[in-house]
Amino acid sequence: MPWRNTNDPYKIWLSEIILQQTKIVQGLPYYNRFIKKYPNVQTLAFASEKEVLKLWEGLGYYSRARNLHKTAKIVVGNFEGIFPSKYEDLIKLPGIGDYTASAISSFSINEINPVVDGNVYRFLSRLIGIKIPINTSKSFKEFRNIAQILISKKNPSDFNQAIMEFGSLVCKPKNPICKKCIYQKTCYAYLNQKISALPVKIGKKKNKERFFNFLIMKSPNGDTVIEKRINKDIWQNLYQFPLIESEKSLDKKNLSIKLKENKFFNSKKNEFYLYQNKSFIHKLSHQNINYSFWIFDVKNIKNNQTNIRNLKMFPFPKPISNFLLNYNW
Repeated sequence: MPWRNTNDPYKIWLSEIILQQTKIVQGLPYYNRFIKKYPNVQTLAFASEKEVLKLWEGLGYYSRARNLHKTAKIVVGNFEGIFPSKYEDLIKLPGIGDYTASAISSFSINEINPVVDGNVYRFLSRLIGIKIPINTSKSFKEFRNIAQILISKKNPSDFNQAIMEFGSLVCKPKNPICKKCIYQKTCYAYLNQKISALPVKIGKKKNKERFFNFLIMKSPNGDTVIEKRINKDIWQNLYQFPLIESEKSLDKKNLSIKLKENKFFNSKKNEFYLYQNKSFIHKLSHQNINYSFWIFDVKNIKNNQTNIRNLKMFPFPKPISNFLLNYNW
């Protein structure tokens, strides 16, 4: 991986933020695109948020991109454009928690700060037999203290990378390679047939169901309407088509009622239909977005119009970017 061959804290930080909640195979192309467009923290800081979000489009968890941009601006303003390497400086920056600050400081200047990610939680809980649920605040302190005892004081960087790799490649979530594991004779989980029981997790709450109705307006001259999501919600500062959120899935009749209630244009004068005659679902970590695209043929658009040729300039959430890829205007 390109970020393994550098001690540049900027590049390490970029890789760590991109790989949060993201598999390497998905994150690597984004890392390469960001490094090409923003080779240093200054170029990232001076970019517009819209540009950063557009480059991030499709990766999800967009607060990461917003914090990425905020941090770059702080580094240029407060650190003279030199990306910090020390844990005590890193932990104060937006979007950087203990894990990321530990990783950057360890990999860039070999500071003795243990990283505790999902792979480390799993490996240590199985090896030692820790039964504290890993998705609680109490567990973090416990695991970090253990990792602090174990970490190599001479080479913390290699230790951190090794323990994460071991959890990823050997002590895997499913089908771990126990028969070839060098800790087989001392591993609590292996000796006590507790491999599938560890690590312990508290049951997840049921995802919230939301229903989005996107209104796609089309005029003969190729205009449509989009808006920016400014509220503190999913997809903040991304763009979307006008939206009506409902408590349940809507048919054409009920959408007409909602349009009237929300004082949208008079739907009786405009033909509209449901795209592909079905709704779709987009699953997020804590909620499921059930979404539909309603296509409206309108004579003209007088306000807030955007030509469809310019839509590629705006950052959209994945459901809408997928629609734009497939819809024949």
